[in-house]
Amino acid sequence: MIQGIGASAGVAIGKAFVLPNWEWDLPETGIDAVDLANEFERLYEGIRTSKNEIEFIKNEFRDMVGEEESSIFDAHLAILDDPVFMNEIQGVIERQYKAAEVAVKEAIDHFVTMFDLLDDEYMKERAMDIKDVGNRLLKHLLGAPEITLPADTQPYILVAKELSPSQLAHLNPSHVLGIVTMVGGKTSHSAIMARALGIPLVAGLENKLKDPIQTGDLLVIDGDTGALYLNPDETLVEEYVRIRERQLAKKEQLELLAAVEAITKDGCELHLAANISSAKEVESALKYGANGVGLFRTEFLYMDRSTFPSEEEQFEVYRQVAQQVGELGAVIRTLDIGGDKQLDYFALPDEDNPVLGYRAIRISLDRQELFQTQLTAILRASAFGRVKIMYPMISSVDEIRQANEVLHRAMADLDARGIAYDKDIPVGIMIEIPAAVIISDLLAEECDFFSIGTNDLVQYVLAVDRMNEQIAHMYHPFHPAILRMLRTTVEAAHRAGIPVSVCGEMAGDERSVPIWLELGVDHLSMSIQSLLKLKHRILNTTASDAKRTAQTCYQLKSSVEIERLLTEFAEPACANNESVNQPRGEKGSNAS
Repeated sequence: MIQGIGASAGVAIGKAFVLPNWEWDLPETGIDAVDLANEFERLYEGIRTSKNEIEFIKNEFRDMVGEEESSIFDAHLAILDDPVFMNEIQGVIERQYKAAEVAVKEAIDHFVTMFDLLDDEYMKERAMDIKDVGNRLLKHLLGAPEITLPADTQPYILVAKELSPSQLAHLNPSHVLGIVTMVGGKTSHSAIMARALGIPLVAGLENKLKDPIQTGDLLVIDGDTGALYLNPDETLVEEYVRIRERQLAKKEQLELLAAVEAITKDGCELHLAANISSAKEVESALKYGANGVGLFRTEFLYMDRSTFPSEEEQFEVYRQVAQQVGELGAVIRTLDIGGDKQLDYFALPDEDNPVLGYRAIRISLDRQELFQTQLTAILRASAFGRVKIMYPMISSVDEIRQANEVLHRAMADLDARGIAYDKDIPVGIMIEIPAAVIISDLLAEECDFFSIGTNDLVQYVLAVDRMNEQIAHMYHPFHPAILRMLRTTVEAAHRAGIPVSVCGEMAGDERSVPIWLELGVDHLSMSIQSLLKLKHRILNTTASDAKRTAQTCYQLKSSVEIERLLTEFAEPACANNESVNQPRGEKGSNAS
């Protein structure tokens, strides 16, 4: 057994196809000064062509897995617009009289070497993005063909030194059983994409193989543990065949739960909804049993374009979502840009700490004409299905009141135009800032519902950027401070008689179920992939036992102790492979 990194879950058994490393044949001679203009034109044409290709790949991938995962390619487009990267290339051409392709290769090598020297796994993974973009640009400058993958052979396990997001986007999941890479890890864009495609991936095998893998070798890979077996014996293959069959059977069992309500063994019900980023995802969400849409991230409507979307463009998207969910309902969050979400056509100021800066509701209240356009479009869609409006990053009562003033102007405009909308449309807020938790009793008097965004809440409470590899280990969603803030928020909402949901990653974490049951959370909204797993967890949970476990958690003093207890409580369903409960009846119409 060779131990790598399990970067995408699942077992794969099959013959290897080894992707050859591309070796660029670059010219050694320099260029004359009179040819500089021609080299720059070649470079710019290569950049234009590369951008067009990346946009095409992004759109194809978005159709397969959704908006959020496809946004990985925004980073690739940003590299081609990055002045530091481009200045490096242009400087080599202009000062050293080297051909454009040589300059690109030297720039790639310079930045990759620089990132690899950093003691930061996240930055090392980003070096892969520079290689991917640079190699695409080199391909166009040299007129070289794409490295194509076999499409007419038996399904295979793809083996490569490294696999770029561009190459992964071209994969046909029905042909690829699994992936093995020599470099990379769980945080690489390739790993994120492999998980989105449901392809097992084992990474980080460089310097661990005595002999290189050859095309045709039999491989067994375990994307959960990171284990790879090269040409294993029949006994081990049979063992992993059984493991894979159990995994597939579990998946098929989970799919039977789509029409079953999420009710514990002793009758406590939780309503599970989906987080989406585009109208295309609604069909999948409903297929997997979502009780409506608990979070529609509208910022992705504003990306991949050169201007702000019009009222009509937004209305058409919101209308599609509203019609598809019907009475199940959809919570539409207003524009949440800034921080790590930028728009090419909307110049945001450079900030030392953008996560704490000009973003979300702060931009909407500053640019009220844009805000009113979005609210008008949402209101119009409310005539076609059950829709709720949610404001992000609220920290004060004044912000809610200001936002509602804009909403009332949008309503007055529709009244004047004679356009129908839900005059009693529910309006809620995200609880994701510690200040909002502390004054949650005051905020609850101003709105119709709360939705707790645990991702940002944990980050702000613990002062931990989870994307920073040096401190990511300090990001503890089960920290005692987080549990106390959750209780404060839920109790304030219920005292005011308004429902409260959770829409961050904790919502889809099976270990969190005791916390939600004990607090009396009304709704949970999560990624589509988490719906059935969490429903299975709830169906195999006794609420009374779960509540006692959660009460013990509130008495513990460290996140390690709390996480251990919640993990132990969640483990029996996995260890015993409990069967799926029989349906209690057809799916109801409870909204989330």
